Amino acid sequence: MSDKPTVNGWIILDKPRGLGSTQAVGAVKRNLREAGFGKVKVGHGGTLDPEAEGVLPIALGEATKLSGRMLDSDKTYEFTIQFGEETDTLDAEGEVVDSTNRRPPRAAIAAICEHFTGEIDQVPPKYSALKVDGKRAYDLARKGEDVELETRRVTIHSLEVLGGGAADDRLGSAFATTLGRPDPYDPQAPLELAETATLVARVSKGTYIRSLARDIAHALGALGHVTYLRRTKAGPFSEDQAISLDKLNEIGKGAPLQDHLLPLEAGLDGIPALALDPDSAQAARQGRVVSGLPQPDGLYFAKLEETPVALVELEGGDMKVVRGFNV
Repeated sequence: MSDKPTVNGWIILDKPRGLGSTQAVGAVKRNLREAGFGKVKVGHGGTLDPEAEGVLPIALGEATKLSGRMLDSDKTYEFTIQFGEETDTLDAEGEVVDSTNRRPPRAAIAAICEHFTGEIDQVPPKYSALKVDGKRAYDLARKGEDVELETRRVTIHSLEVLGGGAADDRLGSAFATTLGRPDPYDPQAPLELAETATLVARVSKGTYIRSLARDIAHALGALGHVTYLRRTKAGPFSEDQAISLDKLNEIGKGAPLQDHLLPLEAGLDGIPALALDPDSAQAARQGRVVSGLPQPDGLYFAKLEETPVALVELEGGDMKVVRGFNV
């Protein structure tokens, strides 16, 4: 039996390309086991495609009760669109299904971002984990079956081109007039045409960056697919908190877990803390309603001193447990 303390909290992994999210969870389990922590419940807070890299929150112990909240949180991505070809997977792993010689003006890419900011309708990639009649879309697509996914509404909170530059500054002079404006695809035009573009987007849950890249390319009168995709933020967690796979493997070899373990409440950024006395904490742990609290209505992270007790909802002075923590 392990003499190590119970593990509750978060490891933020900088997932490398080629590693699936389920494999990443397996790597965390293996390293914890090798470090002598015994059986620890482990889950991830939002799938990353194997060919994508970046921030993958891994929940440990009681933090797994917050994984659902992490799935619902906003995410930020950096991604590169390669113009000229569209693939069946909408990334570099797929087969080319269409091509064009058209390349968009670099200035036009910056201008189109506003069109894709806010609530938009999006058709997910057919190579995705969404289910069609109980089966994964990517499994059907790999069998050559026609896959029709329903349009979904997502929110793009912000979208901008990384790098910018002089070409973007020519937007006004090139497109402000309606008479005699140059053909943006004329090779003699004074605008720089783009082979690639790298953008950064902060998006709601359910947004597919590969679909966003496809739709941006189409709106520019071109075709394109994603060649680079990195998640830089997931909910409250950012890439500066993430550790590499090498650092994770060092934990299995004896490096201190505490150097990389974030507390359970790190997944509750923006939710105010609520200090409980011992009696109220006991009542919350038993699932009983606590009345007469003076705080405003809303969601709170209830604690007994430094020990997490529960995620609670206050309404009219009554505190009800939303999710209890066995810590």
